Amino acid sequence: MDNFRLVIITGLSGAGKTQVARAMEDLGYFCVDNLPPMLIPKFAEICAQSGGRVSKIALVVDIRGGEFFNTLIQVLEEMEQQGHLYEVLFLEASDETLIRRYKESRRRHPLALHGRVSEGITRERERLEMIRGRATHIIDTSSLSTAELKNKIAELYAGEHEYERMSITVLSFGFKYGMPIDADMVFDVRFLPNPFYVDSLRCKSGNTTEVAEYIWKWPITKQFMEKLTGLIDFLVPNYIKEGKSQLVIAVGCTGGMHRSVFVADKIFEGLRNKGYKVNVEHRDIRHNVCAPAEDGKG
Repeated sequence: MDNFRLVIITGLSGAGKTQVARAMEDLGYFCVDNLPPMLIPKFAEICAQSGGRVSKIALVVDIRGGEFFNTLIQVLEEMEQQGHLYEVLFLEASDETLIRRYKESRRRHPLALHGRVSEGITRERERLEMIRGRATHIIDTSSLSTAELKNKIAELYAGEHEYERMSITVLSFGFKYGMPIDADMVFDVRFLPNPFYVDSLRCKSGNTTEVAEYIWKWPITKQFMEKLTGLIDFLVPNYIKEGKSQLVIAVGCTGGMHRSVFVADKIFEGLRNKGYKVNVEHRDIRHNVCAPAEDGKG
């Protein structure tokens, strides 16, 4: 399969293999942790025959496998002879960094259960020397933050377009039905003129031309959208730079039917026109019922 990709993640304990596996999962890879090397060829074969359902695999293989790990080089050589393609990502860090991380996590090094961490690191470097020599990519994580490591993984293993954008959801909602718990940013637009109090607009949503024109005709709406657009244009690139993979921008009004829907659509259009990967959802527009004016929907 031309689009099949198998990445074997290995390296020093404490160098960041768990963070890398999570980053790979965010990129759509099917990840398996601590898989015995002898099972790699069969597992890869099963995935390759899945009809494209599983085309990207990341396998974490390290010394936690004990004696099983010693067969890794042999397994890789057999895969090469059989024509199976694979990549090896090797993670390492300085002794000082690894010791500090073990002290902070209060975990024991797998090769120093009854001794010093430094001794375990030395033994592990010796055992990993051969697999390091076969690595496709080597990353030293000593000075990398989690976000920087994630960006580096995306540069290496994301598809052509996957790395360029995080996933953005613009969500409209009504405060009377509760705030969305997964929102990263919440904007309250209940100060905008409310179409609910216009009889001809009350039962129409913010998606309609009539409601949109009514909300947009007020100077305060244009002023607000100008300031809001500037804020979002500033924040989104910085969230991407920080390594965020998903962003939820929530916009709320009283009932989630008029003003929040209109503003969410505006945000969506602006982000889409700038090329971001974005979708819009109107959570409470289904509550489109005509109610007495004193209920204050909109």
